[in-house]
Amino acid sequence: MPTITTKDGVDIFYKDWGSGQPIVFSHGWPLSSDDWDAQMLFFVGHGFRVIAHDRRGHGRSAQVADGHDMDHYADDLASVTAHLDLKNAVHVGHSTGGGEVVHYIARHGESRVAKAAIIAAVPPLMVQTPANPGGLPKSVFDGLQAQVAANRSQFYRDLPAGPFYGYNRPGAKPSEAAIQNWWRQGMMGGAKAHYDGIVAFSQTDFTEDLKKINVPVLVMHGDDDQIVPYADSGPLSAKLLKNGTLKTYKGFPHGMPTTEAETINADLLAFIKG
Repeated sequence: MPTITTKDGVDIFYKDWGSGQPIVFSHGWPLSSDDWDAQMLFFVGHGFRVIAHDRRGHGRSAQVADGHDMDHYADDLASVTAHLDLKNAVHVGHSTGGGEVVHYIARHGESRVAKAAIIAAVPPLMVQTPANPGGLPKSVFDGLQAQVAANRSQFYRDLPAGPFYGYNRPGAKPSEAAIQNWWRQGMMGGAKAHYDGIVAFSQTDFTEDLKKINVPVLVMHGDDDQIVPYADSGPLSAKLLKNGTLKTYKGFPHGMPTTEAETINADLLAFIKG
């Protein structure tokens, strides 16, 4: 398995397929690079080089106890891009991965980056604070941690079967295969990484990161996102970016790269080529 070792000794698994302009994918919590199958197959078929890694503690990367925060996530991504010497790369992040991409570009600069896209992403800030009254109460995220600690397997069954893919909506047609694949990816990772990761994705404020970014960024968000609510995320991120474009998807759920892959892939391709 291809891995790199970070400066703090963590083995990070990655996939690297094809040749051409690189597109680097950062996955959401608590999944793995496998969540990008539909995108990686599409883009490698369109002449791009596609790269995706498993975040520390997730998937096939080392299940370490520490470093489950946005600084380490961004630094791990930087280690992958440096190891592969990627240039003119397009970075695509979903959910927590969108935060990782934003923090990586702000923290490590744009010398290797051409464009970015963030999909149903956690920036600017998920948790409710006096400065962010539209955020979700901290008790929501405390509840997620409690469910991870109490019965992670059941929680990882219920989340994709319900709000993650919008399968709890009237008239929805749940895909058992998608639910099981979500569960499989989640259970590959480590409970400690997933527990700590909830704090990382909910309490990190990306406001200043977004302001630092100069490259074009496509902000893609469904208005029926039950995990990262639309009004307090996508539109606010697009406003903070110097060169941001907001694309809103009516009725699309949080997991839209999977359930609406055809639409998402076509729009990403148009943005990358544009």
